[in-house]
Amino acid sequence: MNMDNSDLHQDEQLDEALEETFPASDPPANTVETGIVTHDLPSPLPGEVVDNLERARFEISAEGGTAFLVYRREPGSLTLVHTEVPEDLRGRHLGTALVEHALEISRSEGRRTIVECPFARAYLRKHPATQSGRE
Repeated sequence: MNMDNSDLHQDEQLDEALEETFPASDPPANTVETGIVTHDLPSPLPGEVVDNLERARFEISAEGGTAFLVYRREPGSLTLVHTEVPEDLRGRHLGTALVEHALEISRSEGRRTIVECPFARAYLRKHPATQSGRE
């Protein structure tokens, strides 16, 4: 197959265009989801979720900090109000552990779960199988 000069010229233009756009203008997503990580991930913390009835919140304490999920217990319901994890404890799934524990407690006590907390709401969107008995 013979290529004339116009075909060669088009190929050269294509090669130049590729060089101009390569590498892609966006850096790769360095996330756990893509498997590309530029630093060591924090190790999960062992921790038991404690129900602090006096402060109406579930807590996990570790390394001098406390992650917590504030709730309201009312007759027949458990409302998840707010989840907070100290910055140096983030990335260790403590918020997830708190929400899962709250859902487990709500189910075991036969309560309806009401979700006001944005973090808990996002968790439930990602894990729809856990949504039975919640509003």
